[in-house]
Amino acid sequence: MLQPRAHAPEVSSSRAVPTLATSSDPWLLLVYQLPARPVSARVKAWRRLQQLGAVAVKNSVYALPNRAETREDFEWVRAEIASTGGQATVFQASTIDTVSSDDLREAFRRERQKDYRALVQTLDTLIRAASGKRRRHPRTLAKALRSCRERLAAIASLDYFGARGRDEARAALARLEGLAAGRESTTRDKNPALDPAAFHHRRWLTRPRPGIDRMASAWLIRRFIDPHATFAFAGPGARRKSGTITFDTFEGDFTHDGDRCTFEVLRERFGLSDPRLDGLAELVHDLDLKDGRYGRAEAAVLGALVEGLRELHDRDEPLLEHGITLFEALYRGRELPTPTRPARRRGRER
Repeated sequence: MLQPRAHAPEVSSSRAVPTLATSSDPWLLLVYQLPARPVSARVKAWRRLQQLGAVAVKNSVYALPNRAETREDFEWVRAEIASTGGQATVFQASTIDTVSSDDLREAFRRERQKDYRALVQTLDTLIRAASGKRRRHPRTLAKALRSCRERLAAIASLDYFGARGRDEARAALARLEGLAAGRESTTRDKNPALDPAAFHHRRWLTRPRPGIDRMASAWLIRRFIDPHATFAFAGPGARRKSGTITFDTFEGDFTHDGDRCTFEVLRERFGLSDPRLDGLAELVHDLDLKDGRYGRAEAAVLGALVEGLRELHDRDEPLLEHGITLFEALYRGRELPTPTRPARRRGRER
């Protein structure tokens, strides 16, 4: 007979998954019912269970290995189902009528094997692109590599029973890492990084009414190149004083280059490798070039803050200084997260 955990709510009496509720039970089962409407609640529950790597035993019955972290994951799903008007119960189980434990373990392995195989296909495509004549820019390749690392880690965290394909995925990732390291090394050799000391105590000229790229670039200059940099503003055709460096202007010393914004160009030209700049560069790129390359979830909020500063300040000097302060605050905060990676909830975060 099914024996729910003492604090779990009851569901329909038509349950038919036999279990013994002992601490040595190898399985956790989530049995749930959802109302017919809204349909989105059913889709949401299915997606959450897929993210957890749960395997369907039968309709509305999902299994996970009985572990502390999986128990917590199922409890979160149970609470989410209840919040939509549904009912759910979490059970411990030693045996299941419809499937043997060996077959269930093999079902988990098959699901993870499919994930590993899909990742290897992605990696093989990236390897061919990185090895071909039309190679990706090093920073684009680094972004893809970081995404693949996170994807492999996410799959491995759900690989409870040692599915085939993990070693193949690791080997493909290592090949891509080797290509990426070679590309970065070649780029550095061809274009040695500029020395910030050669740019100290200089005047930096840009266009009036600074926006996202000019604010971010000015902050980068002050933070990493010249802490005493001063900034000036001039329209097209303005005469340039001796010793002045132009940025984010037409044919400026540092400005857009191909599919890179000025912030990205400055970072590369000066060889700035601080990892906290990765997320900032992606945000500035998406907001300035509007190509949606990185799809940062925070971009809309940052864009609204920048536009708010432009509304608040009529003069360029205080506008730029407040923009620099904004980016310093972002930099000092935690490293910006990757939105495509689902966060695992933990009890202390509730």
